[in-house]
Amino acid sequence: GHEQLLKMMEERMMDVEQKLRLVKRLLQDKVNQLKEQLSKNTRADAMVKDLYVENAQLLKALEATEQRQKSAERKNYLLEEKIANLNRIVKNLASPSFSP
Repeated sequence: GHEQLLKMMEERMMDVEQKLRLVKRLLQDKVNQLKEQLSKNTRADAMVKDLYVENAQLLKALEATEQRQKSAERKNYLLEEKIANLNRIVKNLASPSFSP
C-alpha cells in the first residue's frame, strides 16, 4: 500500500505540474497580448497628441485667415465708397449745369 500511495502521489504531482505549465503558458500569452495592446495604445496616444497640436496650428491659421479676410472686406468697402464718390464728382463735372 505504501508504494501504491507513493505512485498515486507522484502521478498527482505530475498532473499538477502539467496544469501549472499550462497556466504559465496561458498567463504568458496574456502578458504578450497586454504588452501588444499597451504598445498600440502608446502609438494611438502619440497620434492623438500630434493631431491635437496640428489642430491648434490649423485653428491659429484659420483665425489669421479670417482676420485677413475681414481686413480685405473693410478695404474693399472703403474703395467702393471712394469709387462712388469719384463717380459722383465725374458726373457733376460732366453735367450741363456749368453753362457759360
